[in-house]
Amino acid sequence: MGHIYIKDIQFAAESKIEDGILYVSEEAVKAVALEDEKIKSVSFDIAKPGESVRITPVKDVIEPRVKVEGRGGIFPGVIAKVDTVGEGKTYALKGMAVVTAGKIVGFQEGIIDMTGPGADYTPFSKTLNLVMVCEPVDGIKQHDYEKAVRFAGFRVAVYLGELARELTPDETKVYETCTIKEGMEKYPNLPRVAYVQMLQSQGLLHDTYVYGVDAKKIVPTIMSPTEVMDGAIVSGNCVSACDKNPTYVHLNNPVVHDMFEQHGKTFNFVCHIITNENVYLADKQRSSDWTAKLCKMLDLDGVIVSQEGFGNPDTDLIMNCKKIEAEGVKTVIITDEYAGRDGKSQSLADSDPAADAVVTGGNANQVIILPKLDKVIGTLDYVTKIAGASEETLREDGSLEVELQVLTGATNETGFNKLSAR
Repeated sequence: MGHIYIKDIQFAAESKIEDGILYVSEEAVKAVALEDEKIKSVSFDIAKPGESVRITPVKDVIEPRVKVEGRGGIFPGVIAKVDTVGEGKTYALKGMAVVTAGKIVGFQEGIIDMTGPGADYTPFSKTLNLVMVCEPVDGIKQHDYEKAVRFAGFRVAVYLGELARELTPDETKVYETCTIKEGMEKYPNLPRVAYVQMLQSQGLLHDTYVYGVDAKKIVPTIMSPTEVMDGAIVSGNCVSACDKNPTYVHLNNPVVHDMFEQHGKTFNFVCHIITNENVYLADKQRSSDWTAKLCKMLDLDGVIVSQEGFGNPDTDLIMNCKKIEAEGVKTVIITDEYAGRDGKSQSLADSDPAADAVVTGGNANQVIILPKLDKVIGTLDYVTKIAGASEETLREDGSLEVELQVLTGATNETGFNKLSAR
């Protein structure tokens, strides 16, 4: 991974990266976004850390990347042709992101505040954000609008990533991926540990895509942890802002990166196992059975399991934990909590004595006051309708009284914010 650090974003006549500054041609990125006829119009704006800016409703956040060596391209099966990725050399524009926003798709979309108390709860208050506000054509169905905006964001991110193809990275990091046999031979005395990632796949705008395939249609499978760094997994869901993993999070999955930091030192990072979160009991049973089976077949000593979403997926989380533990594999689960505004409610919809090692992302029901900011990118028209808000959210002085779940990444269960173990 080659990191190219972006220090500023500016609009210019020509798109280029020079001396750490990303110059963006509005005309060029608009043309890229409007390649889909379902998008009627698009406007671009820039939001920088510390500015009195609020972005809403946020749909996805994407980090621009370009694959310069190796098989495949960025976002295989979505933008690039289907090919197995995760090896070779990839460059990423660090310190910035493409943020998609616009007319609301579903009630579970979020807010990014670039300053104030809300900024403390979202990692995207710390990135330079190129925000694209998309307006759909009249009469479009919600799922078609969501897809159109999602793909437009990916196209713009790939366009910007291509600007770095001939650059020299500011920093290079190398990630080692071994075969099962190689890992056992190289690290014979280290515990064998894997990452089990639960992907949101409940449908009705609650989707995640793996190589372009809806995760509802997959069975648990094994991946190289580096595949996500090339965009093998992308977001397509509109669950509560604090619960969904934007594509940026998949690209920079902190569980993967933290496990690589310990690989070859405290444990052997064997593989990345992905599973889904479906709504029918039979699907939950099948996926958790397969996940536990894979953990046993790989002769793992331990796994870390992360959840996306809440409520219904809590059942999948506990099923996975209980069944993996029953195979003799030690399990740590990463989740968020919905413990009520007073923190006294049951924080998960399901539980089991086997879930005795938990990392919490915090209570999403915690109430916070977001002060009025000078500028809104997008619209506040739907701010009382998004999950975590109410009819009383918009106060007379322009401030917002909301639950933390409205902030994109607020209690992100994959670890961007400080987590506490219990």
